[in-house]
Amino acid sequence: MDLDFSPEELAFRDEVRAFLAESLTEELREGAIASPSVFVEPDIGQAWNAVLNKKGWLSYQWPKEHGGPGFTPVQRYIFEKECALAGAPTLTVLSLKLLAPVIYAFGTQEQKDYYLPRVLSGEDYWCQGFSEPGSGSDLASLQCRAVREGDKYIINGSKIWTTHAHHANRIFCLVRTGAEGRPQAGISFLLVDMDQPGITVRPILTLAGDHEVNQVFFDNAVARASDLVGNEGDGWKIAKFLLENERGGSCLAPRLLADLDQIEKLAANEPDGQGGKLGDGAAWKRRLAKVRLSCQALEIMELRILADIAKGRPPGPQTSLIKFLASSLRQDVDLLGIDLYGDAGLQLDTNRPLYGDNAPEPAIHSKDAQMVTPRYLNSRAWTIFGGTNEVQASIIAKTVLGL
Repeated sequence: MDLDFSPEELAFRDEVRAFLAESLTEELREGAIASPSVFVEPDIGQAWNAVLNKKGWLSYQWPKEHGGPGFTPVQRYIFEKECALAGAPTLTVLSLKLLAPVIYAFGTQEQKDYYLPRVLSGEDYWCQGFSEPGSGSDLASLQCRAVREGDKYIINGSKIWTTHAHHANRIFCLVRTGAEGRPQAGISFLLVDMDQPGITVRPILTLAGDHEVNQVFFDNAVARASDLVGNEGDGWKIAKFLLENERGGSCLAPRLLADLDQIEKLAANEPDGQGGKLGDGAAWKRRLAKVRLSCQALEIMELRILADIAKGRPPGPQTSLIKFLASSLRQDVDLLGIDLYGDAGLQLDTNRPLYGDNAPEPAIHSKDAQMVTPRYLNSRAWTIFGGTNEVQASIIAKTVLGL
């Protein structure tokens, strides 16, 4: 694998840097930095999406035939890395990186023509209805049922840990349409309008005080039969495809490394309580170096997967290894942030948002110190969502190691 960029790729990197320098406003950057949640709030995320859509880069991961800009895998990596280094908001993952590939891989032409442009325009803001009370890691045991009646489905049940359901106007769901055979065989993938009387959204507050996730209740909710993706019973196959994208559809190492750079910069000026600077201490340097080397190793793994994709190979089960390592490293990086500030990092203001004119002032020290505890608490979810680390370890053992 050639790890050097070609002249054309270096020129593309310079183009991305110039675009970010011109288009990424301070308000967007501030909003991204001051968002402790996994996803930025829609006001920040959708504003950045609109900038990228105007440029033609919002669908940078999509194939050209489905509305993408035709980026190579290496260009996609360069774009994500430069966005991370510049402090750009993360993109609307559920719509752009999870649902859209399902639509263009499994959807009808009518579904592609209708839904893909609405994802790009922001007309549709999607949430994901997979997990249920009692059906998280054991997703095949889900019980939310959809019964076909003529040209519609009637849905009853609930979904939990539904990120941004309180913002979304649509939800893509795994629902049970059959009860015979293996549990996986009776699961289907359905697109549902959230704006109807049969759907209720109740908030769940996280440890950090964020309202990011919810429980969604379906009480005779209605979906059009034409919004079934694939055939009845295809849901498990589609979900596996989607989860591969969720676990390995992005390059996570560049943002981890960018955050480490910021922590190292801040530590260089932070007193160690003994007359020196924290960043000069040997123990701190060893700890920072250990995490950095692990993040760099993750980056090499992600590049190897990109090299495989460039040769036409699917991401495969190694995406579980990426998810496993990236989740743990996200928590390691955020713990460094906590330890950087000591007592000053323990403040937890639950007012939101933490950016903009009405943002609460830090109780002590600085804005950076105000952010580390909510970010640390929120990142506890990294080893849970998208398949827990325990689930990923089992997948790795079976499909990668052959155990």
